[in-house]
Amino acid sequence: MSKDIRVRKGLDLKLKGEADKKIVNAPQSSIYAIKPADFHAVVPKLVLKEGASVKAGETVFYSKYDEKVKFAAPVSGTITEILRGAKRRILEVKITANGTNDAINRGKVNPASASADQVRSLLLESGCWPFIIQRPYSIVANSEDTPKSIFISAYTTAPLAGDAEVILADKKEAFQAGVTALSKLTSGAVHLCVGKGSDLKNIKDAEVHTVKGPHPAGNVGVQIHKLDPVNMGDRVWTVGAEDVATIGNLFLTGEFKPERTIALVGTDAKESDRKYYRTVVGANVNSIAGTVDTNDTRIISGDVLTGDKLSNDQFLNFYNNTLTLIPEGNEYALLGWLPFTRNKVPSNAGTSFSRLLGGKRKVDTNLNGEERALVVTGEMEEVLPMDIYPLQLIKACMSGDIEKMENLGIYEVAPEDFALIDFTNTSKLEAQEVIRLGLDLMITEVG
Repeated sequence: MSKDIRVRKGLDLKLKGEADKKIVNAPQSSIYAIKPADFHAVVPKLVLKEGASVKAGETVFYSKYDEKVKFAAPVSGTITEILRGAKRRILEVKITANGTNDAINRGKVNPASASADQVRSLLLESGCWPFIIQRPYSIVANSEDTPKSIFISAYTTAPLAGDAEVILADKKEAFQAGVTALSKLTSGAVHLCVGKGSDLKNIKDAEVHTVKGPHPAGNVGVQIHKLDPVNMGDRVWTVGAEDVATIGNLFLTGEFKPERTIALVGTDAKESDRKYYRTVVGANVNSIAGTVDTNDTRIISGDVLTGDKLSNDQFLNFYNNTLTLIPEGNEYALLGWLPFTRNKVPSNAGTSFSRLLGGKRKVDTNLNGEERALVVTGEMEEVLPMDIYPLQLIKACMSGDIEKMENLGIYEVAPEDFALIDFTNTSKLEAQEVIRLGLDLMITEVG
């Protein structure tokens, strides 16, 4: 039985610089990278060394604490560099592509007739398993778990984020195959959340829910909270919309081909370049954005609320469908602390005319202030449509009080659910960072 979701709390940031709904093939990147940092709490154990030749889908490293979870090369080529940081921590495994796109073929499998063990085995061996994220903790799913449900969000509300409906326009067959395969792995239902009028409403083997409301209505955490909340001991899995299509393509072709469709957005991206680019996971930033003056422009892999800062020579994050270019915000605002002086900046505060004037706004990375004490109450609840107390949960995470964190709903949240709080709270607190540290403490102490 379908259940629609209506979200009333939240905030839509209407920003300039959205991408045209046109998909083109991006220039092929000469180098691709797998970054262990994209997979939180995973400690990589290398299988291949520098100089080794690889095919797409061949295992490059596996998880130290869950050896069945393997991370595969996105393209064929040669491992030319293993970049390490402090204490020899692996930062990047760089692969120079040979341009032939050779891939390991594991044979076609009909997901409708495949058993749960067959589906699980193929996902683990192929390198598709890391697409599956576990709640609680927002980490790569444990290979031995059976979730009570699986969630897929195809409703996009984050500012300027790549539209899942556009990305999946020509991938519906693969998407359906992926949904069918995933349905074999859960004891409950696959929940597909879409917007009104979506072309995905007829997808089989899933419960389809229509979502309406401002950001963060598109966050899978909010959808889980409304439909099948996570309690202590529960496991719920989430998979990105395009990642479902990649899983489906594995069953249809037998090959691991991790396509990634990237929306190039933001006011510092040329208007003619703002479109959707089809590339491969781990491509170089230059292959999509070109060379950018990073003194004046911030390159963000992801949206402006949750993305990571990159430089020209770095690589796209594993899970993101958006590349955002916005000004660095190096300009000083004279008397910027006064009310009504920052009217061009989107705001949820009544002292800003931008809230009344409406329209799309140009933003930069200026914080417009420094960190302050947590004094104002009630403002966080306005943008978090979940039945939890965000301020109290943040304080519990900061103090490391595990019992309070459990009672206040730490199992239900992920850092992205607190992104709007980062933007709107007057304390300038990095709420996402605090929640991530709290979740890491829970992983260590509770497991």
